[in-house]
Amino acid sequence: MNIAIIPARGGSKRIPRKNIKDFCGKPMLAYPIQAALQSGVIDKVVVSTDDAEIAEVALEYGAEVPFLRQSQLADDYTGTTEVIRDAISQLQSLGWPLEHCACLYATAPLLDAGLIGELLHRLVATKADFVFTAARFAFPIQRALVLTETGGVAPFDPASISKRSQDLIPTFHDAGQLYWAKASTWLDLQKSVFSANSQLYELPSHRVQDIDTPDDWRRAEYLYRMLQQEQS
Repeated sequence: MNIAIIPARGGSKRIPRKNIKDFCGKPMLAYPIQAALQSGVIDKVVVSTDDAEIAEVALEYGAEVPFLRQSQLADDYTGTTEVIRDAISQLQSLGWPLEHCACLYATAPLLDAGLIGELLHRLVATKADFVFTAARFAFPIQRALVLTETGGVAPFDPASISKRSQDLIPTFHDAGQLYWAKASTWLDLQKSVFSANSQLYELPSHRVQDIDTPDDWRRAEYLYRMLQQEQS
C-alpha cells in the first residue's frame, strides 16, 4: 500500500489556524489532500493531527484520520520526520500493509498531482532512500552578507564574495511540499532525508512558496491564481 501522510497540527501561531484557513475558496488542507487523491498512485491519504476541527476538514475532503496525534508530538519543537515515524508506527499497529509513504505538507497548495507519481517512480527507479522537492536559490548564497555587531556589513563567505555567480556551484533549498520513501526507510533512525543517498527534484521558483507569514500567504495566493489561469 502506498499512502500519503499530511502532518497538520492545530497550534500554528504566526498565521492562526493556517492549516484550515480559507485559501482561494477552500481550506488550505484541502489542496494536498486532493492532489494526493488525484495522483493515481496513492491508496489512502492520512492526516496526522491533534485537532478535532482539522480532523473534520480532513475527512470532508476525502482523507482518513485513524488516530489523533499525541500532544507531545504537536508542539513547536517536534520535527516532521518524527511525526511521520509516529504515523507509520500507528498505522502498522492497525494492520496497514505499508510499502511507500509520502509526506505532504498541509500548506502546499501549489503541489501538482502529477508530480506525486513522478517522484514515486523516481524513488523506485533510482532506489534512493528519499526523493523530495527542492528549489534553487535565486541568488548565490556564497555571496550573502551579514551585519556586524557594530552595524556594518561583512561577507558571509569572504573567499566567494568577489567571484562571478557562474563560477559558484548552484545551491538549493527544501521546497516544503513532498517527500517519498519506503515505510521502512522512514522508520530507520540512521536514514536522513537530506543525505548522499537522497535525490532532489528541482521545481521552478513560481511553484514554490513557504507560508509562514501573512505576506507569504498573499504571495502564495497570487501564484496559485496565476497557475490556475495558465491551466484554463
